[in-house]
Amino acid sequence: MAKGFKTGGRTPGTTNKTTADARRAIASFVDDNAHRLTEWLDQVADGDVTNDIKPNPAKAFELFQSVIEYHIPKLARQELTGLDGNAIKFEINQPWLQQQIQTRNS
Repeated sequence: MAKGFKTGGRTPGTTNKTTADARRAIASFVDDNAHRLTEWLDQVADGDVTNDIKPNPAKAFELFQSVIEYHIPKLARQELTGLDGNAIKFEINQPWLQQQIQTRNS
């Protein structure tokens, strides 16, 4: 390192090799077993009368979501704030729009 400056290594935001390998492995597993996953989810959704398992489409959807979140990353929530974390202040310079907003808030 030259006087406080980073001179090598990964650039910020670059995925760790192990993480990238794990994501590829999970994606491959999901892709290779998509037909089986569909069958499993259908069995959960439709139930199994011979084994006294009631239909549960909500559980099937929950299971689908739990699998897919490892294949498609979730979007992170972001919050916008004004200075020092305070609310953002909007000023409207259109009298007709100000009137409509005041009418709705009354």
